Amino acid sequence: MSERIPNLVLWSDDAILIVNKPPGLLTLPDGYDPDLPYLRAILEPAYGPLWIVHRLDKDTSGVLVLARSAAAHRDLNTQFEARQISKAYHALAAGEPDWEEKVVTLALQPNGDRKHRTVVSPRSGKPSTTRLHVLERYREFTLIEAVPETGRTHQIRAHLAALGFPITGDKLYGKGAEIFLSKVDPGFSKGDIPERAVLERLALHARSLSFKHPVSGAQVKFEAPYPEDFENAVRRLRKYK
Repeated sequence: MSERIPNLVLWSDDAILIVNKPPGLLTLPDGYDPDLPYLRAILEPAYGPLWIVHRLDKDTSGVLVLARSAAAHRDLNTQFEARQISKAYHALAAGEPDWEEKVVTLALQPNGDRKHRTVVSPRSGKPSTTRLHVLERYREFTLIEAVPETGRTHQIRAHLAALGFPITGDKLYGKGAEIFLSKVDPGFSKGDIPERAVLERLALHARSLSFKHPVSGAQVKFEAPYPEDFENAVRRLRKYK
């Protein structure tokens, strides 16, 4: 697994390690299959003991901070709990919203149905806020920046789905809405060959992370470039606007 490390690490010092987590990689061990690769196990041989501060879903790519000391871990946890850490995600959503910016305040209840999804529930849900901003518009799809101001499980996925713009490839919340060339390219003909989705996973990327450095106290911001599959999907969508 060591060959992955140069492509993962965005920044490293004595207190923190900033990585660009690839899609398909777990942050922590899988409860059912502990032999599956996960982020901390890949990094610790090179960087020593690491503390998990937050996590990304397996299929979500993007920027993640890990602490390299117990003191840094405590400081970053305190910032997360106080909502002093700012995160921005980019999502490819199905549909074309009639707004450029929107603040979603739908209350969310984690594990709220038989599929263990986070559901909108005005009565039993917890206050949840996500700020949305349209970045680019395509044929039948939209690139949206989502800034969660609260930290509910699957918050962005649930909020976008509730608005009617599920994230592409989200089989849990969006009924698997996917990007096919036959949808975006008017001249596309697949013939007898089964068509594959342009992006075969949840199209969600943690783009940036901003917080106070646990040692210096300076405000820092880190950005993660898109992984190859996400970049390819955006490039194809731009071609057929």
